[in-house]
This record gives sequence, C-alpha cells and structure tokens, in this order.
Amino acid sequence: MLNPGRVLLVHPLGYRACAASADISRIANIMPPLGLASIAAYLERRGIRATIVDCYARPGSDRAIRDHLLAERPAFLGISCTTSSFLDGIRIAEAARAALPGIRTVFGGPHVSALKEALFPRFPAMDLAVVGEGEETLSELIASGSGSPGNIRGIVFREGREGIARFSGFRDREIELDTLPFPAYENLDGFPDSYKLPIFNYPRAPNTSCISSRGCPYTCSYCDRSVFRRSFRHNSAEYLYEHLRYLKERFGIRHVNFYDDQFTFHRKRVEAFTGMMIDRPLGMTFNCAVRAEHVDPELLRRMKAAGCWMVSLGIETGDERLLAGHRQNADLGRIAGTIRMIKRAGIRTKGLLMMGLPGETEETIRRSMDYVFSLPIDDFNLAKFTPFPGSPIYETIRELGDFDEDWEKMDCMHFQFVTKGMTAARLEERYRDFYRSHFMRPRVLMGYAAMLWRSPGSWLRFARNMGDFLEFARTNRRLMDETC
Repeated sequence: MLNPGRVLLVHPLGYRACAASADISRIANIMPPLGLASIAAYLERRGIRATIVDCYARPGSDRAIRDHLLAERPAFLGISCTTSSFLDGIRIAEAARAALPGIRTVFGGPHVSALKEALFPRFPAMDLAVVGEGEETLSELIASGSGSPGNIRGIVFREGREGIARFSGFRDREIELDTLPFPAYENLDGFPDSYKLPIFNYPRAPNTSCISSRGCPYTCSYCDRSVFRRSFRHNSAEYLYEHLRYLKERFGIRHVNFYDDQFTFHRKRVEAFTGMMIDRPLGMTFNCAVRAEHVDPELLRRMKAAGCWMVSLGIETGDERLLAGHRQNADLGRIAGTIRMIKRAGIRTKGLLMMGLPGETEETIRRSMDYVFSLPIDDFNLAKFTPFPGSPIYETIRELGDFDEDWEKMDCMHFQFVTKGMTAARLEERYRDFYRSHFMRPRVLMGYAAMLWRSPGSWLRFARNMGDFLEFARTNRRLMDETC
C-alpha cells in the first residue's frame, strides 16, 4: 500500500557516480537544489511529508533512494532535471518503478518545461510532468491522488489506453513569492556543510545560495525561458532580510550568494534591503549578479556598506557586433565603465562569458580576450555556449552550425554546438588559451594570492583538490573515467 501523503524529491547527479570525484565543476561548486527545497517547504505546510535526496551533493545515492522507497512507500517520486541530468532522472525513475510498483513519477525543471509532451513517447518511465513553477501544481496533484491530472493546470499527463501525452495548459496566475515559506534547507542532508559556493567567491563559511526573484525581463537568445517564461517577480526587501536572518540564526550562515538573474533590477527594493542590513546588521556578506543598466555609484556604495563582497556581471563576449546579435543593450563601453565603477566601490568583480556563440570567429575570440584583460576583473567564468531547449535560439540552431544534441553533455562544459567556420578542436584550443592567459597575468596571480586572507577557506579547498584543479588547468575538460 502506497502512502498518498508522502513524496520523495530527487535531484539527479546527471552522470555516473564514479566520475563525481573528478568532476571539476562539482568540486568547485555544489549548490543546494533550492527549487526542490522550496517545493518541499510548500508541501509540508500543507501536511505532505517531503523528503529530498540530492544525488549531486551525495553521489552514489541509489541505495538511499531504494531504501527510502521501500521503508516509506511514497505515492509520488518527484525528479527535477536540467537537460544534462534528464537521462539520469529517467534511470532513477525506472529503478523506482521496479522497486515500488504503482509509484507515480513526476518530472519537473527546465528540460521538461521546454519539451513537454514531446518527451513522453520516448520515455515510458515518465508518468507526469510539471511545467513551470512546481509548488502549487505538485501540491494540487498530490492532493488529487493524480486521479484527474487533466483538471490541474501546469501538468503533462498520459491520457487513454494508448497513453497519449496531453498538456493541461499553463497556470492562470503566477505565485506571489512573499507567500512562500523559506526553502526547507533542513531537508537537505548535511546542509550547510555539504554545499560549497565557487572557490574564491566567498570570504567566509558556512555559506549558501539564495534566490530572491524568479524570471528575467530580458530576452537574450541563449537563456532558457521555459519555467518562468516572460515573467519577473521578486521578494520584498522585508522578506529578503528575514530570509537571511533565518539562515544566520538557524544554520549559522555567514555569506550568501543571491542566485538571481537581476538582483538590482528594482532599485527601491535594493535600497530598502541595504538599509535594513546597514541599520540592523546580521554580520553577513553577500554576492549578487547585475546588469550594467541597473547599478550606479550611490547604489554600489550602499551595497558595499550592507556587506556586498562580490558582483557578477554578464559580458558574454568582447565583440560588440556578436553581442548585439544575442542580447539587448550590447554596449561594451557601458559594461566596462560599470566594472570599473564596481571596483571603485571596493567590491570584487566577476565577469561571466561564453565561447562558441553562433557567429564566433578567431577574431571575436581575440577581441574577447583583449577586452576582458583590459578590465579590472578579479575572476571570470567562461562557459561553452550550449543551445538549451527553451532558449529562443534553440529553434533555429541547426541553421547556424553543427549541433550534436547529446543531452548528457549539454552542461556548458562541452562544445556541442560548433558555429560555421570553426571546429570543435579549435574552439577547445582557444578555450584553453583564454584560461591559460588569464591565470598567467601578474595582476590576477596577485589577486588570488590576496585570497589567502580574504578567503582562506577557498585556499584550503584548493589545497585539498590541487591535483584536480591542476588537471583542469591543463585540459579544461570534465574528467570521465570510461572504465569506471
């Protein structure tokens, strides 16, 4: 007999557990599955017991999943997937159905929100899918016992004897974020110590990530819009302050990374929040991401006084013509001025770039390197462009170059798309050149040396994993032992 008041929520690893110890992206950054934690908190407020198994934080959790299924016999298994973790999610669903016949598998996340019904004919282990935000939809689904999923908005379900997939349509309204409980961090095994922000991206531990908004008002070609679509909502300053206070008092958190696309989009909110942090200090610091259009010297001064330690800013490419083809307000002069403004405010800066956009050439890569190296950037992240389902460019990507749509490798760590005029081998070579040139610059080396006292915990992590970091510097590729 299955228990209708219980659900197991799983965050897949995305690849074989034996490869996790050599995955440099995982070693450098283990982010809590905040979406699942938010759903768990919402369900528990409605009397539904929600357990989370995070396979990314704890690889090799197959036995833990099976043991929980047999002991608790939940009626539902919820699996939240990105594109690269989707097939691992299918594997987990198949194993769950074999261990506990009758359990209903419910998939969510950006991959299923983008592809919806198209996935179901290929993957019989999918019983249902949640499209968009999961809190209200999954709660209604569990409360209904999945007897009439077609009556619940935001669901893809199988209909009739042939099991044809149908989408019930988008929900009529969006969630007001201040009505949600704080995520159920306590349901994450080992929180906060099991989770780590990117190395050299924080001054103190324990630390964690936090989301204070959903969606983005912009329409960049490469961004997945499948979950929140065109919406942009944010928590109030009061909610945000109380969220941080909860993290400090309950878990001892000392630094938070706001994992928002546009933290400063609504200036009045940031002014109110920073005012609270200045007037009633929590003894915490934070990072955030901004666009050049939405910061100024006075706002940065307030953010610094409130504890802002680092600001990330999307650059994408140092070639303005290429940039203009993929995002609005492609003004590299303005971006450069904003980066210098952030540095003058005494805040660490991080540039976010990608290589391999449609239209990329040897010349655009050279311009990107020249541009980035001319700026006072302390750290940067160079992603490999990946055309995700749900992004505007996905629909026409095959007209722009060669696209190997291997979902397991669509993690921004592989060149699955190769634009016309380039080769994958040459992109890999130039990618290595970019990182190597960055780390050989004296100013950059001095900056990392300063992290000995600005972020001592990062240096300890670096020392413990030195072999893996040095191997990454040599190859810049995820290390997967084919024989494991």
